[in-house]
Amino acid sequence: MAVRNLLKGFASVADDITSDGLRATMLDDFEQTGIAWIWASDADGTLNYLSPAAAGALDVPLPQLLGQPVATLFETDPDDPDNRSGRPLGFQLKARSKVQDVVVRCALPQARTGKPVWLSLSGQPKIDSSGKFHGYRGAAKDVSVEYQRKIEDQRLAEFDSLTGLYNRHRMNRRLEGVLAAYKAAKRVCALMMLDLDRFKQVNDTMGHPAGDNLLQQVAERLRNVIGDRGEIGRLGGDEFQVILPDMDDRGKLGELAEKVIQIVSQPYPIDDKRAIIGTSVGIAIAPYDGLESDELIRASDLALYAAKNGGRGQFRFYSADLKDEEEERALLLDDLREALAADELQLHYQPVVRISDNMVVGMEALMRWEHEERGWVPPGTFIPVAEESSLIAPLGEWALHRACRDAMEWPETVRVAVNVSARQFTANGFVDVVAAALQESGLAPDRLELELTESVFMGDSETTEVTFNALKKIGVRLALDDFGTGYSSLSYLRSAPFDKLKVDKSFVDTCTQKDQNSAKIITAIIGLSKALGMETTVEGVEAFDQLDVVKKRGAELVQGWIYSKAMPQAMVLANIHSGEFKIEPSGPDKHRADRRSMFRRIGIIHGDHRYEAVIRDLSKNGAFIEGLVGVPKGTQFVLDLGSGQLVVSEVMRSEGAQLGVEFETPLVNDGAGGLCTRHRVSPYALAAAGMPLTSFAAGGATPLNQQAPTTPPAFMQVQVGSGG
Repeated sequence: MAVRNLLKGFASVADDITSDGLRATMLDDFEQTGIAWIWASDADGTLNYLSPAAAGALDVPLPQLLGQPVATLFETDPDDPDNRSGRPLGFQLKARSKVQDVVVRCALPQARTGKPVWLSLSGQPKIDSSGKFHGYRGAAKDVSVEYQRKIEDQRLAEFDSLTGLYNRHRMNRRLEGVLAAYKAAKRVCALMMLDLDRFKQVNDTMGHPAGDNLLQQVAERLRNVIGDRGEIGRLGGDEFQVILPDMDDRGKLGELAEKVIQIVSQPYPIDDKRAIIGTSVGIAIAPYDGLESDELIRASDLALYAAKNGGRGQFRFYSADLKDEEEERALLLDDLREALAADELQLHYQPVVRISDNMVVGMEALMRWEHEERGWVPPGTFIPVAEESSLIAPLGEWALHRACRDAMEWPETVRVAVNVSARQFTANGFVDVVAAALQESGLAPDRLELELTESVFMGDSETTEVTFNALKKIGVRLALDDFGTGYSSLSYLRSAPFDKLKVDKSFVDTCTQKDQNSAKIITAIIGLSKALGMETTVEGVEAFDQLDVVKKRGAELVQGWIYSKAMPQAMVLANIHSGEFKIEPSGPDKHRADRRSMFRRIGIIHGDHRYEAVIRDLSKNGAFIEGLVGVPKGTQFVLDLGSGQLVVSEVMRSEGAQLGVEFETPLVNDGAGGLCTRHRVSPYALAAAGMPLTSFAAGGATPLNQQAPTTPPAFMQVQVGSGG
């Protein structure tokens, strides 16, 4: 404070330093000390005096500094938390405000090439008794060392020390700033939230140092995937967040999320072991899903919970009808625990068929749960909930016992396959559970097939090997499920005594598409399996064109809807005759992806009229609609799918009240097994039309500000029921 007051005293006499030789000498001596320097500007804001030592510190010749506008000559650091006014230097000078300890650096290119020199600038406006402004008089001080230290301290305070990513504090501050600026500029911003699946198992089985190593590798992979498209932060634990400015294309966001999931889910080398995890991703977009940071964070959190609840390894976009998934999971777990205790769970069985004679050689046991209020709960919903809790052990034990008992009523040539989670497999006493199920039922061990995924190799390799050996000693069969979708290391096949590989459905879905390599991958897996003396089952065959492809590629065993969906034990027994079990294939000639049957009311906009209709089938490129009569082919509509989703469509088929329409722009995957538009009507556009600026509410029509129709309706609207 004393130095500052002294500098004020010097500044106040700097205008008249020639009038007093002693003062001039003292001023020169003070400038030479390097404690501080003096500067002055004229009424136009041009720098007309600067201590020569200051120019030397900046490494810029003094003549190049003098005559420059102060506001453009020096720039402030926008991230400087000590900028008390929060306003740039130029603003303060223009307002003729007092300037106090504003940290700046020279903006000239030649001053930016070396090590940055930071100056603390203070100044007072010089106003005479008549009120005339004469410019600024002030002092400057070299604070480079202190400021660089402060920058480093600030960096440590805003960065995660383990991964080097931004921390929660920095991400929250950054998101608030981005959304505030983007609201004013009517720009969009996506927020991606993700956490790691099975990370806790890595910590539990491999130790916390291994977990820290894993998090560092995940951070590096995220940097490689996201690149300069966004800012990445670690919020704590295994939670990560990505801010993606100016992104609202849900097609591109979905592709980015899928790439993140794919890259993060690849195995991690840690010491001499390999860790396998996954990730789930939730996405929310401003201004559609929230205008403020807390709204957008909550929306992305809910989307993340929905992704985890949907089976993990998936992404979800936020929709306004999502419930608090964390609370939902807790309720679901309680209900599942009660259902298991009350023996309300079921096993259904999907046949594995030999293509050559259509004989059933095996049945995969699939768990089913019919909730009295929720209806049928998908396994992809309740199995992950069980895996996160201690309930997976009794659930898996129940399934083994029930499957073995049911299989005893089948022909001896038919095996039963039971899925085993990694947590079950690595639990103490698992081998004893398998042995007890066989002994209680009397099933021959070679008729029981345990289906495992690569995640069983994540833990202690010695313990895993001991479990494998013990199971083979009992005589049960082992199958590696979802082969080809993960790391698919050949070392697994070398070290583990598998009897079968199962080709994942994802390859079958695209095996008839010429621009995909799926058919070649199926050929390679079947060839590898045969070379190792293993069987292969190709999963997910639904149509004859797929069956023809996999058959030509060497498949011998097939599992899929073309033969049968999973069925309860009573139906299995009804289909068994004379010790045989034979199923003829039946299904569509060609596989049609992405067509979904539904019953949902939508809006149809034509001219200045809005009609209500029902959408029954939806694909990426078109839909089947009921509810309008008298619509000629070639008519163009805008379909309102709700929540700002508008689709330009053309009528390709018209029969009575039934319409087939084709979309001008294809829909994209919404991450939940459904479809959505790439873009939505911006709430900014609605606000410009006179409506309040708000994010979209649950469901409902897009609130377009339409005037009353000026022409009669072109078509007749008819009522359509769910059974119509």
